[in-house]
Amino acid sequence: MEKLWGGRFKKNINKEMEKFISSLSFDKKLVKYDLLGSIAHVQMLGKCKIISKEEENKIVEGLKQILKEVQVNKLEIITREAEDIHSWVENKLKEKIGTVAGKLHIARSRNDQIALDERMYLKEEVLKIQDLLKDLQKSLLITARKNLGVIMPGYTHLQHAQPLLFSHYLMAYFYMFERDKGRMQDLYKRIDVLPLGSAALAGTSFPIDRKYVASQLGFKKISENSLDAVSDRDFILEFLSASAILMMHLSRLGEELVLWSSQEFNFIELDDSFCTGSSIMPQKKNPDAAELIRGKTGRVYGNLINLLTMMKALPLAYNHDMQEDKEPLFDTVSTLENSLFLMSKMIETMHINKRKMEKSIKGDFSTTTELADYLVKKGLSFREAHKLVGGMVIYCLENKKNLEDLTLSELKSFHINFDEKALEILKPQSAVEAKGSFGGTSLKRVKESIRKAKKILKQKL
Repeated sequence: MEKLWGGRFKKNINKEMEKFISSLSFDKKLVKYDLLGSIAHVQMLGKCKIISKEEENKIVEGLKQILKEVQVNKLEIITREAEDIHSWVENKLKEKIGTVAGKLHIARSRNDQIALDERMYLKEEVLKIQDLLKDLQKSLLITARKNLGVIMPGYTHLQHAQPLLFSHYLMAYFYMFERDKGRMQDLYKRIDVLPLGSAALAGTSFPIDRKYVASQLGFKKISENSLDAVSDRDFILEFLSASAILMMHLSRLGEELVLWSSQEFNFIELDDSFCTGSSIMPQKKNPDAAELIRGKTGRVYGNLINLLTMMKALPLAYNHDMQEDKEPLFDTVSTLENSLFLMSKMIETMHINKRKMEKSIKGDFSTTTELADYLVKKGLSFREAHKLVGGMVIYCLENKKNLEDLTLSELKSFHINFDEKALEILKPQSAVEAKGSFGGTSLKRVKESIRKAKKILKQKL
């Protein structure tokens, strides 16, 4: 195909060089946005009388035909002969309407074109990601409501710490993903800026109407500086950064699903549809979806570092290095959307082993903090109470006893202030209910959290 820049050169491009610089194999994903952006641009050229009405209609009709063909045949009609998607569109248009297609590129450059295409693409995908996050939150909320009252061990250092409600645990992830949703909503505002009209780097001498193009394409703002507009990839970096944090949250949840579905924990069983078996061991049921989400987090981190490294020393304005922004972007979007979908379905369909969760708390000394707090309310300092209860744990270990099995006389041998209420405090259910501070794990507070979460999900994105 004819090169858009070929007029200055005497020789044809080296074939290996041509393969090396071609981006069509991956930036064809942007064809819809390139065509929609081109249609709006041509309509603006006609409105501003930079081209005639007849030329505008002919070019727009040709672009719409290509768009229809692409929508019907997906990306199959895009050949590898062009250098990039912009070249392919213009050459395809020339095949359809002749030399008037050459007026498509008036008052713009591939530099502001690609910035436009990427912003249009990312606006659409960020909205999808927010919807997928909302679906995951719904799955967590439904599972939390179904399992109200189920007690599990809470962990620090992966050691039993204090008993808490399983629903409280699930709601921790609900609010974690709410922060991720907030980050996506916030960065959307910085994606929603029209760069078209910046041309190569300095703007254009044509009397264009950028506000009109912005309104046609649904952009709320217009870039303030042409040099910045074509060299800026902050909006992608910010998306990759937010995606890395989101994937980290998914990975943490995935790790716990892997642990909890093991025989050692046996807190949950993942649905068969999200697991695989072994080619040699017939009994195996492997939590592959959770493991892969955990594993793919690394590639999203890598995509962020990739783009940060590529951008770190680029002089203004556009440099061909920036072609390397697309594959990390596309890969992150795909990884994120697939991971969110699968995690939502895993949470929805997993079986909760309530008895195993509650049984695992027996004899784990996780109610000792409540016992120390009880003594503080009787007048001891917390440090005194902490030391005393620590001694009781040693006593139980040496005598092979569970803390909750101690008699009142045994409790009084440690401190005279112990009474019948202390025996009740040692029960996990009592320890949970005692955590009535705002945001705590008591049933009342968890129900409050769930009610608030329901209201959050009703809010429009």
